[in-house]
Amino acid sequence: MIAFVAGGARSGKSDVAEALVSEQRARCGGARYYLATAQGRDDEMAARIARHRHRRGDDWVTLEPPLALAGALSTIPQGSAVLLDCLTLWASRVMFEAELAASEGRAMLAHGLVEARRRELALVVVSNDLNEDLPPRDAQVWHYLAFLQALHCDLAAEADRVIEVVAGRGIDWKGESA
Repeated sequence: MIAFVAGGARSGKSDVAEALVSEQRARCGGARYYLATAQGRDDEMAARIARHRHRRGDDWVTLEPPLALAGALSTIPQGSAVLLDCLTLWASRVMFEAELAASEGRAMLAHGLVEARRRELALVVVSNDLNEDLPPRDAQVWHYLAFLQALHCDLAAEADRVIEVVAGRGIDWKGESA
């Protein structure tokens, strides 16, 4: 099972996604894994990471994968429940740190989704919906948003369930009760 959870910044996406991972774990057994893409490079982000870790508790296994998602997923025991939080930050690392082409990033995500299915993982992917504002004037930001939206489209097409989070509430657009 692959689920895509999207919404605005601080909309409650992580809470909805963590609950979904816990449901999958209760249904299928196995451990809960958290693939963290954020890096605590400043005080605000370090504090957010600490809050998320505290809220999740100690029974999650946290991994900080490199860009190759499939490689990280291949280390997780078959049948486990996995939360990837968040695709937005992963995409920025692909584009700005690794300086990979959008096609390479899309291929990396696709390979990760194939690996999740192959290993029968319950994978929940969180991402920010950044395309709700006026179009950016900066070409680099425009390119990033186009890349992120392409990833969102790819993920939504492959996912069994797509959930949009608004004010802490999940709205199913695909799967479950959609």
